Amino acid sequence: MKKVSLILTFVVIFAMVYVADVCGQKERQSTDSSFPSWTKKTGARYRPTRTTTCSVNSFGAKADGVTKSTESIQAAIDKCSKAGGGTVSFEKGEYVTGALFVKNNVELRVADGVMLLGSQDDNDYPRAPTRVAGIEMPWPSALVNVNDARNVKISGGGTIDGRGKKWWDKYWALRREYEPKGLRWASDYDAERVRLMVISRSSDVTVENVSLKRSGFWTVQILYSDHVTIDGVRISDNGGPSTDGVDIDSSSYVLVQNCDIDNNDDDICLKAGRDFDGLRVGRPTEYIFIRDNLIRRGGGIISFGSETSGGIRHVAALNNRGIGTKEGIRFKSAKTRGGYVEDVIIRGIKMENVPLPFTFTLNWNPSYSYATIPPGMRNVPAYWIVMNTPVVPAERGFCLFRNIRIENAEIVGADRIFTAAGLPEKLIENVSFSNITAEGNQAGSIEYALNWTLKNVKLRTKSGEAVKISNSRAMSQ
Repeated sequence: MKKVSLILTFVVIFAMVYVADVCGQKERQSTDSSFPSWTKKTGARYRPTRTTTCSVNSFGAKADGVTKSTESIQAAIDKCSKAGGGTVSFEKGEYVTGALFVKNNVELRVADGVMLLGSQDDNDYPRAPTRVAGIEMPWPSALVNVNDARNVKISGGGTIDGRGKKWWDKYWALRREYEPKGLRWASDYDAERVRLMVISRSSDVTVENVSLKRSGFWTVQILYSDHVTIDGVRISDNGGPSTDGVDIDSSSYVLVQNCDIDNNDDDICLKAGRDFDGLRVGRPTEYIFIRDNLIRRGGGIISFGSETSGGIRHVAALNNRGIGTKEGIRFKSAKTRGGYVEDVIIRGIKMENVPLPFTFTLNWNPSYSYATIPPGMRNVPAYWIVMNTPVVPAERGFCLFRNIRIENAEIVGADRIFTAAGLPEKLIENVSFSNITAEGNQAGSIEYALNWTLKNVKLRTKSGEAVKISNSRAMSQ
């Protein structure tokens, strides 16, 4: 018996060690010692640690999926923050809520079995100053807001559902009305769709292990903030227009990792303001690390722009994967944006059935990018006037793409592998591709480029043609 007992003990210990090792492997992140040292400084430096718990149910919140519980949930958040911090908890169930504002030192724990449902009443999302699609303006608050806060966490394994179809329908109705009037560019701003989560002017914020779905507009916007971690977030059911996944907007030291994103527009997107207003603010997006994410539907696995006015720089991406995304690595700006995108390294990207793996354009979507108020219109919104303020001199509106490295990419099922177009007035400079294997219908084209290098780039296409290069200088293969 003693021998059997010893054997059983050994088996149990071995199993425990094995499970711990497997779990540890799963939790380890991709690293690369040759990556810039600043990547180790990205993400939240602190997280709430106090053990105080404030239950929203003790403040009257109802988990019935019908009763509006905004005030009760907010009361629990406020008390927890005033007490020095802690965790705001929910009993299992569904809670209808309008805009919530998470405060200093608070963890909003939306646990497995808990669902927050966005109110369908516009009045539950008070208007406040913010920035939307590159323009500072009043706009409805998000469903979950972290404003001017420090040391905040949102986690737990549960779900936050924006129930955004109401705002999707509103947008499409307005777009049908606006387009014949030459106001396509104004549709996104005038529709005032509710975002799901906004982190604004805040530091040391973690969003971890939650499911986000059906946002009315962008899903997660990180605005004028620093040291933010987005980890293990699942974004899905975003069938509406402009339902971006994670938008990093004039922010710094942001880490996005282990996410599973499926939406209808850019998946992970870096932004820095639009045109005259973005140049006025002049605040860059910088020191961004993106690793180990799985991207499904959407407009771009990693997108840069189109709002580039304040500049985007010091970006590293490691071991990300796209499946069926419309575009892969996407650089886009317009002739009135200005700014720059520079010092970018993307390594270890895999793409499956991504039609356009590598795209660069400095004249993106003209009907949206160039605002013109039709003659005779009176009493227009203030932000229309801002959007119509010209950028002078004109050359200040040209964005500079330069010093970009894309390495170790594996691509299958593409349509057009390269789609790159600078401008005669502004070439796309110093871009290198190395160790690329790509299979697709066409190799594609590169024009108005300067000092590009394609090293160990192996393309297999149905046409058998090489990449078409025109109006470019100092190109090597």
